[in-house]
Amino acid sequence: MQGLVQTMQTHAQTQAAVQAQLQAQAQAPAPVLQDHGHGGLSIMERFKRMTLPSFKGESQPLLAESWMREVEKIFQAIRCAEEDKVSLAIYMLQVLRVYVLV
Repeated sequence: MQGLVQTMQTHAQTQAAVQAQLQAQAQAPAPVLQDHGHGGLSIMERFKRMTLPSFKGESQPLLAESWMREVEKIFQAIRCAEEDKVSLAIYMLQVLRVYVLV
Protein backbone atom coordinates (compact mmCIF):
# COMPACT_ATOMS: atom_id res chain seq x y z
CA MET A 1 0.00 0.00 0.00
CA GLN A 2 2.87 2.33 0.83
CA GLY A 3 4.35 1.76 -2.62
CA LEU A 4 1.09 2.81 -4.25
CA VAL A 5 0.95 5.98 -2.16
CA GLN A 6 4.54 6.80 -3.09
CA THR A 7 3.81 6.16 -6.78
CA MET A 8 0.78 8.42 -6.63
CA GLN A 9 2.80 11.16 -4.92
CA THR A 10 5.52 10.86 -7.56
CA HIS A 11 2.89 11.04 -10.29
CA ALA A 12 1.37 14.17 -8.73
CA GLN A 13 4.81 15.79 -8.55
CA THR A 14 5.47 14.89 -12.18
CA GLN A 15 2.12 16.35 -13.21
CA ALA A 16 2.87 19.54 -11.31
CA ALA A 17 6.28 19.85 -12.99
CA VAL A 18 4.82 19.30 -16.46
CA GLN A 19 2.06 21.83 -15.76
CA ALA A 20 4.62 24.39 -14.58
CA GLN A 21 6.69 23.84 -17.73
CA LEU A 22 3.63 24.18 -19.94
CA GLN A 23 2.61 27.40 -18.27
CA ALA A 24 6.14 28.81 -18.45
CA GLN A 25 6.45 28.07 -22.15
CA ALA A 26 2.87 28.74 -23.24
CA GLN A 27 3.86 32.01 -24.88
CA ALA A 28 7.33 30.89 -25.98
CA PRO A 29 8.07 30.41 -29.68
CA ALA A 30 8.67 26.91 -31.03
CA PRO A 31 11.96 25.57 -29.67
CA VAL A 32 15.06 25.71 -31.81
CA LEU A 33 16.67 22.37 -31.17
CA GLN A 34 20.18 21.35 -32.02
CA ASP A 35 21.02 18.73 -34.64
CA HIS A 36 23.90 17.34 -32.54
CA GLY A 37 25.74 16.07 -35.61
CA HIS A 38 23.23 13.44 -36.70
CA GLY A 39 22.85 15.07 -40.12
CA GLY A 40 19.76 15.17 -42.31
CA LEU A 41 16.52 16.06 -40.57
CA SER A 42 16.47 18.20 -37.43
CA ILE A 43 15.62 16.54 -34.15
CA MET A 44 12.19 18.24 -34.21
CA GLU A 45 11.48 16.92 -37.71
CA ARG A 46 12.54 13.40 -36.71
CA PHE A 47 10.39 13.66 -33.58
CA LYS A 48 7.34 14.82 -35.54
CA ARG A 49 7.65 11.81 -37.87
CA MET A 50 7.35 9.36 -34.99
CA THR A 51 4.00 7.92 -33.91
CA LEU A 52 3.35 9.75 -30.67
CA PRO A 53 1.77 7.74 -27.86
CA SER A 54 -1.62 9.04 -26.78
CA PHE A 55 -1.98 10.68 -23.38
CA LYS A 56 -5.08 12.26 -21.91
CA GLY A 57 -3.72 13.38 -18.55
CA GLU A 58 -4.62 10.06 -16.98
CA SER A 59 -4.87 10.02 -13.21
CA GLN A 60 -3.66 6.43 -12.97
CA PRO A 61 0.08 6.39 -12.23
CA LEU A 62 0.71 3.17 -14.17
CA LEU A 63 -0.77 4.64 -17.37
CA ALA A 64 1.31 7.80 -16.97
CA GLU A 65 4.47 5.77 -16.36
CA SER A 66 3.73 3.60 -19.39
CA TRP A 67 3.32 6.74 -21.51
CA MET A 68 6.63 8.10 -20.20
CA ARG A 69 8.39 4.84 -21.14
CA GLU A 70 6.97 5.06 -24.68
CA VAL A 71 8.17 8.65 -25.01
CA GLU A 72 11.63 7.60 -23.78
CA LYS A 73 11.72 4.91 -26.49
CA ILE A 74 11.08 7.61 -29.10
CA PHE A 75 13.87 9.75 -27.63
CA GLN A 76 16.24 6.79 -27.89
CA ALA A 77 15.15 5.97 -31.44
CA ILE A 78 15.84 9.51 -32.67
CA ARG A 79 18.99 9.82 -30.53
CA CYS A 80 17.63 12.81 -28.66
CA ALA A 81 20.12 14.73 -26.51
CA GLU A 82 19.18 15.21 -22.85
CA GLU A 83 18.94 18.98 -23.27
CA ASP A 84 16.27 18.60 -25.99
CA LYS A 85 13.96 16.15 -24.22
CA VAL A 86 11.98 18.68 -22.17
CA SER A 87 11.32 20.92 -25.18
CA LEU A 88 10.16 17.96 -27.25
CA ALA A 89 7.95 16.61 -24.46
CA ILE A 90 6.34 20.02 -23.98
CA TYR A 91 5.77 20.28 -27.72
CA MET A 92 4.17 16.82 -27.73
CA LEU A 93 1.84 17.65 -24.84
CA GLN A 94 0.81 20.86 -26.58
CA VAL A 95 0.10 18.97 -29.82
CA LEU A 96 -1.91 16.38 -27.91
CA ARG A 97 -3.66 19.25 -26.09
CA VAL A 98 -3.08 17.72 -22.68
CA TYR A 99 -4.10 19.88 -19.78
CA VAL A 100 -2.94 18.39 -16.53
CA LEU A 101 -5.06 19.24 -13.53
CA VAL A 102 -3.20 19.28 -10.25
